[in-house]
This record gives sequence, C-alpha cells and structure tokens, in this order.
Amino acid sequence: MPFELQIALRYLLAKRKQAFISVISLISTVGVTVGVMAVVIALAVMTGLQGELRDRILGSNAHIYVSKTSGGIVDYRAEAAKLSQLPHVVGAAPALMGQGLLSAGREQAPVQIKGIDPELEPRVTDLKRALKSGSFDALATPPNGRPGILLGTDLAAQLGVAVGDSVSLVTAQGTLTPNGLEPFPRRFRVAGIFNLGLYEFDDTFAFVALPVAMRLFDKDQVDYIQLRLDDIYAAPEIAREIPEKFGHEYYAQDWAQLNKALFSALTLEKIAVSLAIGLIVIVAALNIVTSLILLVMEKGRDIAILKTMGTSARSVTLIFMTQGLIIGIVGTTVGGIGGLVISRIMDRYHVIRMSVEIYQVSYLPFKVLPRDFTLVLLGAVLICFVATIYPSRQAARLDPAQALRYE
Repeated sequence: MPFELQIALRYLLAKRKQAFISVISLISTVGVTVGVMAVVIALAVMTGLQGELRDRILGSNAHIYVSKTSGGIVDYRAEAAKLSQLPHVVGAAPALMGQGLLSAGREQAPVQIKGIDPELEPRVTDLKRALKSGSFDALATPPNGRPGILLGTDLAAQLGVAVGDSVSLVTAQGTLTPNGLEPFPRRFRVAGIFNLGLYEFDDTFAFVALPVAMRLFDKDQVDYIQLRLDDIYAAPEIAREIPEKFGHEYYAQDWAQLNKALFSALTLEKIAVSLAIGLIVIVAALNIVTSLILLVMEKGRDIAILKTMGTSARSVTLIFMTQGLIIGIVGTTVGGIGGLVISRIMDRYHVIRMSVEIYQVSYLPFKVLPRDFTLVLLGAVLICFVATIYPSRQAARLDPAQALRYE
C-alpha cells in the first residue's frame, strides 16, 4: 500500500482521542452520498417524464405531417407512395380532420374527428395496438351498413357507451332546408375503444374511416399525409428536405416542431432542477473542506514529525488529497447506487401517482440514462477533489519548527 494512502486511511479511521475527526469525516461522506443521490433521482424524474411524454405523443401522432399550401391532397395514395421513397420513411397514411358534437342518450361531448385509412393508419401510429376492445377492421367493413367509430377510453366513459352501442354525431356541415342550413345527426356504431395513454387523445378524439369523414365534412380530398420514420431524430431534416425535393407547395411539420414548447420547457426544467440540487453536492464538498482543515489542525504535530523525518511537501499534500478523495469516492459511489436503486423501485411500482388530466401520465416515471449517471458521478468526484486542494496545500506549508515549539 502506498505510504500516502496508508496514512490517509489511518486518519480517516481514527479512534479514541481523534474520534471527533472520524465523525466529521463520516458526516462529510453522508453529505456527498445524499447530494449525489438527490441529483441522480432528480435527473431520473425529468428524463423519465420527458421520455414518457415523447413516446406517448409519438405513439399517438405521426412523425411528420405533409400538406399542400394550395389546398388539400386529392390523390393521397400517389402522394403517399411518392413520400414513402424518402430516406428513413417506413410508413405513410392520409388523414382528414374535423370537429363535431358526439351524443349518446343525454350525454354530449365535443370531439375531434379524424378520418383515417384503416389499412394504412397502423403504419404511422399505434392506434391499432392501443385498441382495448372491439375491432379495428370494423371501420373499413361496418356491420349492418352503419359506419363504425373508434372512441377513446375517457370519451367512452364520459358518454357511457361500450362496443356495439350507437352514438350520434353532429357536424357544422348540415343539410340545406327551407329554414336554412341545419345540423343533421348521423348515427354511428362504436366499433372499438382505444387507450393511447394521452388524456388529450383518449378524451377528445374519435376515428372514422376516410370515406365516411369525407362525406361528414363534404370534402373530396384529405388534409395531409402522415409519415413515420425509423429514426425520430431525423424528422427535422426530412421535413426540411420535402419542400426542396418536391416543390414549395409542400409544407411539412415534424413532431419536434409541433411540440417544441413542451419539450423546451421540460429540458429547461431538467437543467434548472439539476443545478439547484447540484448545490447540495457543493455544500457536501464544503464539509470535506471543514473536516480536512480540522484534521490539519489536529494533526499538526504528526505532520511536523513526518516532515522532519524526510517526508516531502508533495507527500503531505497527497495524504490529505487522498483522504478527501476517499470521502468523495465512497460518498459518490454509495449515493449513485442508492439513487439508481430508488429510481428503479419508484418506476417499477409506480409509487408516485399523478393526475392524468394535468400531466398526461398516471404516474411519475423514473429513468436513469447512462450518460447522465456517469456525468453526475464524475462531477461529484471532481467537486470533492477541488475541495481538498486548499486544506492539503495548507498542510504542506506547515512549518515543523513552529508546530513542535511547544511540544
């Protein structure tokens, strides 16, 4: 064992008369442990929430929406086939949007109606996999001639309907009568109930077949083409490439652009929380400074004897730096492991429940990224090392004659 490490360990594990120094060192270690644990858990919370929202948003929406500035898209199959030739594109499907009022019995609810192609939609969204009951194919082949409609779980619960029940839909495109344009209710059969995991979709969205939506809103063309990519981070580049390649009448928006405000706020909050809780690690490092200064004062006689026996100033510096680093490494390791374990437990058992209406998720997710975890550990050890510099240099500058004058 190196000489400096041996002396540092002996000082850390001091007993009897020097027990107070050991207690101070233990408090410093616990401080570093708590600080690192807090930072790891805070980063896990923000990363988990950001990732969960991103996955649910991308599961409910396409990665890129392509429309035309000149109006709608008439031949959507040809356009979808053309856009499918772009790099990273793995799916393309049309969509038509509109608004309406859905009613069942005495219950009513405003809804966003989305017309989809049941054959192509599963290539761009997770709607088919999110179906909890009913049949997705019933949209394309409605039984008894009555068109089918897919409702979100929250919307179905609000209306009090289940698969097979009938609902009425009223849109702004009514029927012309002698009294003017009057809304005409259209009957639908609930073909399925889905749960995409986003309250915004499960409470306000309803899906119908594309030909049905065209008749509802009196249109002969779709609003846009949805694209799904094999790499979500390539979406901004592909969106910029579409007008350049196919003409400036094409207008493309990617998922990052549509949700820029949300993800920017989450990223800013993650940085702010990390900086705020990171101050705990700095406070813990100040405890290391305090403990080392007290140790230098306590061990002044020992330092003087070591120096008179030929110990260099560099070795004295290394003794106290090693002691501070041991405190930092032990505290960082225990805190990192503790934060990782707590994050895994909190995420697995959904300990912290949240309001779906406000936060879009039912529980607080925790996710520790290897990069974040590594940066926290390295940053904590670096802070602890910096905290050892001043006390170590003071110990190395100690004059043996002055220290032993009254011994």
